[in-house]
Amino acid sequence: MSFLLSLSRLIDKINEKIGLGVSWALLLAVLICAGNALVRYSLNTSSNAWLEIQWYLFAAIFLLASSYTLRRNEHVRIDVIAGRLSKRAQVWIDLFGFLVFLLPMTLIILYYAVPYALLSIQNQEVSSNAGGLIVWPAKALIPAGFFLLSLQGLSELIKRIGFLMGLVDASEFEKHGSTPEEEIEAIKAANKLN
Repeated sequence: MSFLLSLSRLIDKINEKIGLGVSWALLLAVLICAGNALVRYSLNTSSNAWLEIQWYLFAAIFLLASSYTLRRNEHVRIDVIAGRLSKRAQVWIDLFGFLVFLLPMTLIILYYAVPYALLSIQNQEVSSNAGGLIVWPAKALIPAGFFLLSLQGLSELIKRIGFLMGLVDASEFEKHGSTPEEEIEAIKAANKLN
């Protein structure tokens, strides 16, 4: 089990670095969007390439940060019932979700996405829009993102099993965000500055 826990930590570290790196793509997308809008309205000119690069960056953010989101336990949940259960019961629900839904779906999507991306790479696919960009890098993001998500799902599975065996503390997979009380205090503090 110690090998699996080490593997889990390695996967977590990789997805943490990728998630933080991809956050810069959001800034880049906003800057490109603002620059494109300024040029379009002030000089009455634009290019499809600028629009497409925004789509590619959004795809990169969504696909490559999904594993980071799972790592931080920030994905959408409905905790109305599960939140009232014991931590052990919540872990069993997570295990069921990872084994029955997350991992099978990521593997099915990988099965179809890899040939889809490879065909695009082999054909050096280009956008059909005038002045458009090459398409294959965006299509290659699909298997890359789902591969990272399946790795993170495996890591989360290992941590939950480790928790049930008494080898992992729940803090390793609990939500890393602030509590509602901390957020309220931060809002109050920000309002005092104005």
